[in-house]
Amino acid sequence: MSKPFALTLARPWRVAAQSRPWRAEYLAPLLALTFVVFFNLPFWQRMHEITASDPAGGWQTLLLAFLLVTAFFTLVLQLLLWPWLFRPLVALLFIGAAGAQYFMRQYGVLIDANMIQNVFQTDPAEVRDLMTGKMAAALLLLGVLPAWLLFRLPVAFRPPLRELGVRLLAIVASVGVLFGVALAGYQDLSSLMRNHRQLRYELVPLNFIQGTRSYLKQHFATPTVIEPIGLDARQHMAGAANGKKNVLVLVVGETARADRFSLGGYARPTNPELAKLGDLAYFRNVWSCGTETAVSLPCMFSGMGRDEYDATVAKSQQNLLDVLQHAKLDVQWVNNNSGCKGVCVRLPVDDRSQWKDAKWCASGECYDEVMLEGLSERLSAFKGDGVLVLHQKGSHGPAYYKRYPAAFETFQPVCRTSELQKCDEASIGNAYDNTIRYTDHFLAEAIKQLAAQQDVNTALVYVSDHGESLGEGNLYLHGTPYALAPDAQKQVPMLAWLSPGFQQVSGVSTACLQGKTGERLSQDNLFHSVLGLMGVSTSLYQASLDIGASCRQGAGRG
Repeated sequence: MSKPFALTLARPWRVAAQSRPWRAEYLAPLLALTFVVFFNLPFWQRMHEITASDPAGGWQTLLLAFLLVTAFFTLVLQLLLWPWLFRPLVALLFIGAAGAQYFMRQYGVLIDANMIQNVFQTDPAEVRDLMTGKMAAALLLLGVLPAWLLFRLPVAFRPPLRELGVRLLAIVASVGVLFGVALAGYQDLSSLMRNHRQLRYELVPLNFIQGTRSYLKQHFATPTVIEPIGLDARQHMAGAANGKKNVLVLVVGETARADRFSLGGYARPTNPELAKLGDLAYFRNVWSCGTETAVSLPCMFSGMGRDEYDATVAKSQQNLLDVLQHAKLDVQWVNNNSGCKGVCVRLPVDDRSQWKDAKWCASGECYDEVMLEGLSERLSAFKGDGVLVLHQKGSHGPAYYKRYPAAFETFQPVCRTSELQKCDEASIGNAYDNTIRYTDHFLAEAIKQLAAQQDVNTALVYVSDHGESLGEGNLYLHGTPYALAPDAQKQVPMLAWLSPGFQQVSGVSTACLQGKTGERLSQDNLFHSVLGLMGVSTSLYQASLDIGASCRQGAGRG
């Protein structure tokens, strides 16, 4: 860049720096308007969609909402604009608002505490998938640049007492405008907020401020003492023993939606290998506990059930895996995901997501089959009966095309970018369906290895943590608040395979399970169904939530 051009480019900022300083009481409404206009395009688009059906009163409602939000933001900024405080705070708000609006516009997501939790728990591989040129540009132009300009902008403050007096007048004026607008539009605006709860998750920066506050409150409330549960757990398999160890492989899927499994009726052949096996039970009507891993994973292992689930309580007590260990079972976790969200912290964990295996990890991240390496040897090394958890990478987006080897790119063309809005819905669906096809292969291979075991009775249960949106209604990925989420994010695939020997010792036949495949089930059933399959009796067990309870033959439950 030549010197004259550089001087020309810098001239506006030099002029701004030398201009008459701004007073804080005037700067506050200017900053409020900046947030309202430039960082809330998804919010106003949603408002327009809602009010468009009322040509007569729609614009009035929009205007009232605009004035109300602007007055509220002005009031808050009047409280924040003090020397040494406002610049760093507002700069952080600019950067946070830029990031929030980018994800809302790019993927149609809503920002709540669970979405903020996802941000804090994102691993480097997920960051690489999400970090695109478009995202960098959005953060730079709408976040970093305004923050830099704010630090360059001269702001004058009066002596403390005079400044306080003027500011109190400005605050009183802001409160007056706020209440005036609220009273004028109370009926319309209160009805709007009651009927369209998603609006609270779209108003920037309030959405990510409230979400961050709730997440941090929950995070730092984690108790230091973990309460044990299920100390009375004892194992006694319901059927006749045959002198072999009994091992259940529990596969926790990632981001698989039920309506993309051909086992459940999807028109495309996404499960050809599992279909050939035949001797398994696929449950077609299963619902998740949450719409993101950070909720569903601890919830399904907690035993609380979705209606009673509380993340803070779940962190403060043991879970299903601990109960199994109390019953003297050998429990292990193999990981190919970003983590177990605290579920496996008291287990031996074999993390294969960072392996340098040339066969399965050549692309920079590992395909799920890396977890099947040495499976037979692992089962043989089990000290006795046990449960082995395999945590998949599965169909994690938005880079679906990275989740499967080239040999499984069955459906083409595919979307080869994380910027999903650059792709048509068909190519996104093709890439996603290929991930389901690879999961089909992964599960089929696992079952084949389990069926080949001569000295171990084996079983496999698979359930995905949550589903995914693929652009329907301009909504992508997952994590939408449960009450607002589409079924695609909540209905998940689940299946079970039992070897003949395992059917004998558990008293549960595959044929009986196949008779239950149309029943409405949920991840609430997992806790009790695993206890039932492994013959573990405890006061925590509820037969009504055990899928196999009515199938069980032989000895009763203790």
